[in-house]
Amino acid sequence: MVLVDSSVWIEAARRNGDLAYKVGLEGLLEFAEALLCGPVRLEVLGGARAQDRKRLSNYFDCVPYKALDDSAWNHTLDCAWRVRDQGHTVPWNDILIASLSVKWDCRVYAKDAHFDAMSSILGLRLYRPGYGGSYNARD
Repeated sequence: MVLVDSSVWIEAARRNGDLAYKVGLEGLLEFAEALLCGPVRLEVLGGARAQDRKRLSNYFDCVPYKALDDSAWNHTLDCAWRVRDQGHTVPWNDILIASLSVKWDCRVYAKDAHFDAMSSILGLRLYRPGYGGSYNARD
């Protein structure tokens, strides 16, 4: 599974969004490898226009969802300290998504450069689509 960050969902939803992210996400959805979590759902739907909310919410209902448990918050705090101790200031939601990906042993698909910076610090595995946006099963 690949935890898809809000940066990719938002880019793919834009009319003039980057085609590479659109087809990369499509490849994950086609193979049922996209994973959704509460913080991403909140970030995307919380910022959605009124006319798009119901459609996006119904769409997200079809994507596998993984809930956070209490241990996820402690793991995220540990990850935040590790990132901060290496001199990086990263938004809390990005650290949360990165730490969940590490905790759940899945890759993360993100457009945000913060994930590149966190990958070596946290052992975060980043998802890169295959040729033409196809699903890339390898790490």
